[in-house]
Amino acid sequence: MSDSFLCRLESRSLVDVTGPEASAFLDRMITQNTEAADGRSAAFGALLTPQGKIISDFLVVRQDNGGFLLDTPAAGAADLRKRLTMFKLRADVTIDASPLVVYAGRGTPPAAGLVAVDPRHPDLGWRLYAAEGAIATNADEAVWQAHRVALGIPEAGADLPLLDAFPHDLAMDSLNGIDFDKGCYVGQEIVSRMRYRGTARRRPVVLSTDEELPPVGAEILIGGRVAGYLGSASGKRGVAILRLDRVRDAQTSDEAITVDGRPVSVALPAWADYGWPDTQKPDASKPDD
Repeated sequence: MSDSFLCRLESRSLVDVTGPEASAFLDRMITQNTEAADGRSAAFGALLTPQGKIISDFLVVRQDNGGFLLDTPAAGAADLRKRLTMFKLRADVTIDASPLVVYAGRGTPPAAGLVAVDPRHPDLGWRLYAAEGAIATNADEAVWQAHRVALGIPEAGADLPLLDAFPHDLAMDSLNGIDFDKGCYVGQEIVSRMRYRGTARRRPVVLSTDEELPPVGAEILIGGRVAGYLGSASGKRGVAILRLDRVRDAQTSDEAITVDGRPVSVALPAWADYGWPDTQKPDASKPDD
């Protein structure tokens, strides 16, 4: 994997959730149990609409004061604060923007700031939260994004628009982003139904080509028809969310899969615990119909 680095993530913002009922409040709202944020590791979760679509995904980081930082895409941070505030009702919690900023790195973290391991993949590294300018960096955000793309890790907002993706579309069930044993939360019924009925059809895939990939958002064509759009990309490798049955059919019938006119190879990420539809192993936890 990549060598050690430390960079500031301009694309991320922090939502600060504090107060005596912070943990109980978040547990009623999000896909993950706050107990998974144990002080060393972050937790990975999302706030959903009642229809099960992702309002924002985030890393949940436990603070010494008993509250939590939600490390979320900057583009959706204001909406996340607004939505959480709408659900707050009489809960004894305070929801606000944090003055801290987000750093990401691999290797040995500096002895400063709040550090939490990224729980999505063992090679992703860690996050560090500190005041702006308090940490000396040695790389820019492009290094982190290239590292994420190399691992094939998707993110809401970058690989599918917020409010247009179910957690299964972004493989949150495979990346430690859903606790299927916890109590009720907003959108839980839809998420559980997709799991037990096996109705998730769109999944993250890795694209590779012999040339530089075009900018994010380029059309992905299968047999000349639009099948999706390029998400995050770095050099000759990219991430996209596609219907696995369409990709499988194209591969077995030798239909061309192209991005901006360039042929691409499509593979599942190395960490994927899902397969192509005709090779997918039955889920032992799924009840028989």
